[in-house]
Amino acid sequence: MSTANTLPNDPHILKMHDISKAFKGLMAVNQYHLELKKGEILAIIGPNGAGKSTIFNLITGYLHPTSGEIWFASQEITHFPPDKISRLGIGRTFQNIRLFSSMTVLENVMTARQLHHPYSIFSALSGYGKFPKSEKKLVEESLEQLTLFELAEMANVNAMTLSYGGQRRLEIVRALALRPFLMLLDEPTAGMSRHESMEILQLIRRIRDQYDLTIIIVEHNMPVAMQLCDRMQVLSYGEIIAEGTADEIRTNPKVIEAYLGKEEADVIL
Repeated sequence: MSTANTLPNDPHILKMHDISKAFKGLMAVNQYHLELKKGEILAIIGPNGAGKSTIFNLITGYLHPTSGEIWFASQEITHFPPDKISRLGIGRTFQNIRLFSSMTVLENVMTARQLHHPYSIFSALSGYGKFPKSEKKLVEESLEQLTLFELAEMANVNAMTLSYGGQRRLEIVRALALRPFLMLLDEPTAGMSRHESMEILQLIRRIRDQYDLTIIIVEHNMPVAMQLCDRMQVLSYGEIIAEGTADEIRTNPKVIEAYLGKEEADVIL
C-alpha cells in the first residue's frame, strides 16, 4: 500500500497506558491498557455499556482520556484532534452508519481519498495544473476499492439507496480510502444475516492482507469475532476482565460468569 506516511520499526503500532475516562464521576473506562502488534486483528467484546465504543473514540480523538497516554506509531496522540489522527493513518467506521447522504457511492469514497490528492484552489477552479490528472486518478482508485467490495456497479447511485449491508460495506471502503495503517471497525456485521456476516469476515481478512493493515474490531457477534481475531479483550464496566486467544476466552470462567452467563455460553460458545 502506498502512503505518504511511514511506520517506525517498533513492532507495536498502538500503545495505550493506564487509560481512564470519566463522565461526571461515572468511570466509563478504567485503567485500560493495550499493546497492539502490526498486522494483528484484535476483537474487543463485552455487553452494552462496557466501554468498547468509548475506547474507539479515545483512540480517534473524539474523546480525550481523563488520565493515561495513547501512542500511535511511536508518537503520543493522547490529545490530538480527530483530523490530525486520521491523517496519521487511523481510519474507523461507526456503530451507527455515517455516510454522506447527499452524495453518490463514488463521491463518498472520493471525499476520503482526497486527503492524499492535494492540489491548489486555482487548479480546482480553473481545471488546469494538477487537478485534472489528480481527479482522474482519484476516480480510478476509488472505483478500484469499490470493485473489491462489489459496489462498483452502484458507484453513481445515491449512497442511501444501498441495502443496509451495502451501506456497511461502503463505510468500510470509505475508511480504507483514507489509506490507514490502523483500522477500527465498530460493529461491522450489526444487522446482517449470518451469511452476510461471514462475507464481511472474509473481506476483513482480505483487506488486512492486501493493504497490510492492523485492525481492531468491536463486535457483538461472538462467532464472527472468534473466527476473525488473533486476540480478544473482554470488557465489563470499563475494565478488562479477560484477554487472550479465542480458545482462552471461550473457556475463561470470568467471561462466562460476567459477560455470557453459563446457559448462554453453552449456546454461543
